[in-house]
Amino acid sequence: MGPVHRIRIDHSPTMPFFRLNDGDLRPDDSIDFNPEDVPRPIAAFGGEIVTKGTEVAMHAHRKDELVLSLRGVVRLEAGQGIWIVPPRCAVWIPGDVPHSVTVAGNVEVHCLFLEPDAAPTLPRQCCALTISPLLERLLVHATHMPALYDVHGADGRIATVLLDQLSAAPVEELRFPMPVDIRLRRIASAMMEDPSDRATIDDWGRRIAVAPRTLTRILQRETGMSFGRWRQQLHILIALQRLDQGASVQAVALDLGYEGASAFVTMFRKALGKPPARYLADRRAH
Repeated sequence: MGPVHRIRIDHSPTMPFFRLNDGDLRPDDSIDFNPEDVPRPIAAFGGEIVTKGTEVAMHAHRKDELVLSLRGVVRLEAGQGIWIVPPRCAVWIPGDVPHSVTVAGNVEVHCLFLEPDAAPTLPRQCCALTISPLLERLLVHATHMPALYDVHGADGRIATVLLDQLSAAPVEELRFPMPVDIRLRRIASAMMEDPSDRATIDDWGRRIAVAPRTLTRILQRETGMSFGRWRQQLHILIALQRLDQGASVQAVALDLGYEGASAFVTMFRKALGKPPARYLADRRAH
């Protein structure tokens, strides 16, 4: 995730796996692992974090990075997009792209760092990638490999298979576009804070004293979306994550401000072509 992870590899024979909670958050300089310094095609770490909300501020690094969430809420902002990491997906961050990461709840996250030429066919912009069960297990395994693994041994072959699988991972259109305009960013932050708020663009115009037509024009120019479609995309990402964590369709519908499950399922089916239960079952089967 970034500059907080700095563990000297000579003191850590395997890739680090850390466990932190809000009552025991160690200062940045007490962890001394820097994936940038690992002279291998891949470096990785995993972690379990229990937190009401922890943010790694905007930063960048030379190596490419993949962020995979197995549990909890992980939100990543990079470029002009926000990813609320959905099930069976991970966020791909090319090297030198500034990004921030926010985690909340009981989180299990795995981060993979790659030399820039290790997977040259992957996109050079941030995106969500579908992670197969095999690739997920390879990623988790990588977090338990020696930091200085033998590139010609078994772990080196694991790394090669991991890179092959990652290079073939499909790109998903699961992004919430984040505008540059500061007024629209305020609206986006408020919607993420309270996704049940059903305020229209006219309501938002009154709240922030900006003509709704102006907001609509800027939003279309910067995201290519209407306000309704923009908010719907946020709701889909939040819904995918909550449903995968075991929430009922009814509970998610109410949390997102729908009158009931039927209206939410109709929206979901129109957007993704399948009702929520079928969509998630198909993803897990894949």
